[in-house]
Amino acid sequence: MGTVLLIVIVVIVVIFVIYAIATYNGLVRRRNEVEESYRQIDVQLKRRYDLIPNLLEGVKKYFRQEQDVLTQITQARSQAMQPQSPGQQAQSEARLSGAIGNLFAVAENYPELRSNTVLIDFQEELSSTENKISFARQHYNDSVQSYNTKIQSFPAVIFSRAMGFTEREYFEAQGPERESVTVSYD
Repeated sequence: MGTVLLIVIVVIVVIFVIYAIATYNGLVRRRNEVEESYRQIDVQLKRRYDLIPNLLEGVKKYFRQEQDVLTQITQARSQAMQPQSPGQQAQSEARLSGAIGNLFAVAENYPELRSNTVLIDFQEELSSTENKISFARQHYNDSVQSYNTKIQSFPAVIFSRAMGFTEREYFEAQGPERESVTVSYD
């Protein structure tokens, strides 16, 4: 009877250890997916940041009286490029998007600028980049949701906190990005 009890205890311990290892590895995999998906957002944001100086150079001669618009974009870009949490990054990106939106609004006052190929090309490239950023954000948020759900679910919740796994922050739209888009066909 003592040998059978010892075998049962050993089997239970082995099962527990295997479960703990599998849980840990699953949490590590999900955490790495979150980190990789955030890096993908960073890649697309870097692409966006690299486009902005070209835009500013292309429109500078038209904007002699509108230097504050160019300064806003430069400052917003500089701030957005700083390392930040996802929530702070979303706020910085909203400010940068607003500043770029101001530039396009002011550009409407300059007919020769509206037809400028630099601005037209930039708008197309920016639109493509914004779509890629949106996709990367969605992928990141999906990864965060999967990871957070896993560390909060029983029985993984028993191990997750003890192993140092904590919830991750979503990359949520801020400011103008949260508002609905109005389309006008004038």
